[in-house]
Amino acid sequence: MTPSPARAPLTREFVEREYNNRALVPGHPAYFARWEKDSAYVRETMRPHLDLPYGAHPRQRIDVFPAPGARGTIVFFHGGYWRSLDKGMFSWLAASWVAAGVSVAMPAYRLAPEVGIEHVVDDAIEATNWVALNGARYGAPTARIVLSGHSAGGHLTAALFATAPGRFRFDPARIVGGVPFSGVFDFEPMLHFAFNADFKLDAARAQALTLLGRKATLAAPLVVAAGGGESSEFQRQSRELAAAWAPQARSLILPGHDHFSIVDSFAERRQPLYEETLALF
Repeated sequence: MTPSPARAPLTREFVEREYNNRALVPGHPAYFARWEKDSAYVRETMRPHLDLPYGAHPRQRIDVFPAPGARGTIVFFHGGYWRSLDKGMFSWLAASWVAAGVSVAMPAYRLAPEVGIEHVVDDAIEATNWVALNGARYGAPTARIVLSGHSAGGHLTAALFATAPGRFRFDPARIVGGVPFSGVFDFEPMLHFAFNADFKLDAARAQALTLLGRKATLAAPLVVAAGGGESSEFQRQSRELAAAWAPQARSLILPGHDHFSIVDSFAERRQPLYEETLALF
């Protein structure tokens, strides 16, 4: 594996340039509009189980898209910097996975600043517990579960792989793979980011959330992906997590993909991110 270049000094200007993905991809509203439109169509035509509660908060809900005779289930955590977006924008992802014989569970979760990022991680744990314990009754078999997520969801996916085993209320051997893509795993830069007004991180909390110095507690393989068109920091983040958790984890840098087009590649057959994820089953 090619070593990551040394990180540049964390000035506010550098962090804003490297981590403000909407500014880096001025065309991102077109992605959002298409995803919303396609998601509405998928929900209308696929008859999923919507807004199943895994907790008391209105955002602690899961959508399940069952595949007939499914070989397993993908749990997908949406992005939005832990402070925006919703599972409903990503329903469209389910169509290709269900066609491939994989059921899909999409949790929403509480958002900053209402809760801290550590509590968003708690929601990811509880959502995964819910899927493992209840998914089968909704057509999502749970003998083989792959955890996945984009951006903030990529962090949540990796955080599940570093969760104390006692917090899972099922045999974690049922988790057979993880695909965090375009995630944040080193939280020090977040201290210098404008969005920290919502995150409310200090140095101690940032260090507690950082995954690079922690060991994985789940044994399943991970594909840690980023787009070759993403900022140097997002590529560094993915490479460094893969290196820290090797050989269990490996890096996948996807040429030509930015922070938003990489989501499309997760659902497109013959795209490396799609094929690598399918192979985990």
